Amino acid sequence: MIKVGIVGSTGRMGEHLINNVLENEDFTLSALHVFDELKISVPEDVLITNSMKAMLEVCEVVIDFSAPVATEELCEEALKNPTALVIATTGFTTHQQNLLTEASQEMPVLYSSNMSAGIALLKQLVEKVSATLQDFDIEIVEQHHKHKVDAPSGTALTLGEFAAKGRGLDLDAVRVSGRDGQIGARTKDEIAVMALRGGDIVGRHTVGFYNDGEFLELNHTATSRETFSKGAIRAAKWLVNQKSGLYSINDCLGI
Repeated sequence: MIKVGIVGSTGRMGEHLINNVLENEDFTLSALHVFDELKISVPEDVLITNSMKAMLEVCEVVIDFSAPVATEELCEEALKNPTALVIATTGFTTHQQNLLTEASQEMPVLYSSNMSAGIALLKQLVEKVSATLQDFDIEIVEQHHKHKVDAPSGTALTLGEFAAKGRGLDLDAVRVSGRDGQIGARTKDEIAVMALRGGDIVGRHTVGFYNDGEFLELNHTATSRETFSKGAIRAAKWLVNQKSGLYSINDCLGI
C-alpha cells in the first residue's frame, strides 16, 4: 500500500482527507503534520508531528491542503528528502511558486488550485471558447465560504489564465479584480476576476462570455469538499509512479 502523509490535517479539508485515505484500500495513512490540535481520532500507528522532516521520512507521497507558509516549509524539506507531492494550497508568492518548480526538478510534484475533474475539463473549455469567441467580453465570478482567506480564488485565477491563453494574452496585464466609481468603459482585452464571500459555499465558478445580443456562461459548482479530497487522493495514486516533473490535475486525468 502507498504510504500517505497529510499537511493541513487540522484545516477545513483535513477531516475529509483523513477519512478518505483511511477508506481507500490502496493507501495507508502514515503521518499527519499538525500546527494545532487534531480533533478527530486516527489509528495509533499514525505519526502525528509538527516536523516536516519526520513526516517525509515515513511517506511515499504527501497531500498538502494547508497555507503557503506551510507549503514553503514542505518544499524546502522535501528538497532534502525527495518525496512525491500533491499540492492543493493556493495564494502563493512568486518565490513560493518558484520553489514548487525547483522541487519538481528533484521529485514528482502535482500542483492544482482545484482537484476536481469538472474544473479540469472546464479549463479546457474556457480556453477553446475564448479562442473561438474573440469578440466576446470575458468576466469570471467566484463564490466561496466566508472563511476563505485569499481572493480571487486560485481556481478563478487559473480559469483566467486559460481564458487569456486562448487569446494570446498575459492575464496579469489584462486582469481586473474590482470596479468602483467613474472608471470609464470596459476595455476590449480586459478579463475580470471577481470574488464573492459568504456563508458556507463550498465553491462556485462562472466564466461568462458576453456580446451584444447574446452571452454564454460556463458554470461549475462544488457541493462537497470531498470533491477535492477524493480528487487529491486520485492524483496521489497516479503521481507516485511518475518521474520528476511539475504536473497538473489534467495530466493525471489524461485530458
